[in-house]
Amino acid sequence: MSGSSLPVAVIGGGPVGLAAAAQLLARGLEPLVLEAGPEAGHAVRAWGHVRMFSPWAFNTDAAARALLEAEGWSAPNPDHYPTGAELVADYLAPLAATAALRGRIRTGAKVVGVARRDRGRLHDGGSRDAAPFILHVETCCGIQAIEARAVIDCTGTWQAPNPAGAHGLPAPGETKHAARIAYGIPDVLGTARATYAGATTLVVGAGHSAMNAVLDLVELAKAAPGTRILWAFRRPLAAVNFGGGAKDGLAQRGELGARAQALVESGAVTALAPFLIDRIAEQDGALAVTGRQEARATTLRADRMIVAAGFRPDLSFLREVRLALDPAVEATPALAPLIDPNLHSCGTVRPHGEAELRHPDSGFYIAGMKSYGRAPTFLLATGHEQVRSIAAFLAGDVEAARRVELVLPETGVCSTDRTPAGAASACCGPAAEAPVLAPLAATGGSCCGPARAPAPRGSGCCG
Repeated sequence: MSGSSLPVAVIGGGPVGLAAAAQLLARGLEPLVLEAGPEAGHAVRAWGHVRMFSPWAFNTDAAARALLEAEGWSAPNPDHYPTGAELVADYLAPLAATAALRGRIRTGAKVVGVARRDRGRLHDGGSRDAAPFILHVETCCGIQAIEARAVIDCTGTWQAPNPAGAHGLPAPGETKHAARIAYGIPDVLGTARATYAGATTLVVGAGHSAMNAVLDLVELAKAAPGTRILWAFRRPLAAVNFGGGAKDGLAQRGELGARAQALVESGAVTALAPFLIDRIAEQDGALAVTGRQEARATTLRADRMIVAAGFRPDLSFLREVRLALDPAVEATPALAPLIDPNLHSCGTVRPHGEAELRHPDSGFYIAGMKSYGRAPTFLLATGHEQVRSIAAFLAGDVEAARRVELVLPETGVCSTDRTPAGAASACCGPAAEAPVLAPLAATGGSCCGPARAPAPRGSGCCG
């Protein structure tokens, strides 16, 4: 089979993976979606109880909508904020069932390896880029080998949460006591209610996932006496970024941070900041969590832990692919300076596409949440723009691949210093006010902090 007649393999059947398939079809390319779970949107279903902070207007892809509308689908209210379950029921499941996609999605197909045919990572050869990709796929019938002309990895990071340990490693005892530790956002008010009602829970993390978990626990505590919440941050409280409040272009995101900050300031939850976890053990039927607070050894007692400390990309099945990754963020070197929280805290990132997502192995891309590596600022609409650009490039439309077709909302935050939730941002104006292709200064730097290098497509963090 010639390389031009091979499909483009899309790894992952979530919102970005299905959008990639729709965009490829719109360009006359043949997609093959490989989803490890039993049905499309499997990872989203795991956080189905969580309400998104972006409304429907930002959560659907144009090519996907075209496939759905051809079969009579009506778009949800663009101003409604869906839960994960609603995202699946009202969009992903109908999309996967369209005539165009349903025969191009394989479920129960876990990709366990990607390589160039007959060429390991070390093998050069003048024809490396001409060789098709080989994907080893684990199915109920064993390992199958599938060839593809290009690969778009849209597997996300939901299955690879960061651990509680202070060093980026699981704390000693963390794995042993995993039965008492949840990662991400457990359904505290639903299926897991009995687990947390009346218990003391230590929440670890400072981002939106941690905020959601804390807010749910506080709501539970109103109805379940004895429910106590400890909230551990790895940085001093004054450095914790609760978001832009009323300045946030996504109102629900701003409100989430403002509510979480108010809980801390009112004492409704016990804030521990900074608190660095060194060890987890069992003591008298509970967890004994030992760490350092202001350089002093401290041991906390908790019945449960919720670790919502972010996620990281799973690169284990890409060992034979030549990747270019920033050493800190684990995103491509072109994208990393725009999203690295060590450089700035501005959550708004200019739309970017194929050029910023290239890896040394031509035709291989990581898109969606996984493309951001360890950075926490991803929005679903960004993933849609990524795969639109990639599909255009693979189809030979370089001009369309370079064109920006998306304006993202500002976060209202552009400073590493903590400011009141409703305070004005020092440098970030509304996204619509900024020139869409305003370049980052060649000398490096922006109002959000120094950049490692200018981005290939003019871009900055401030909109």
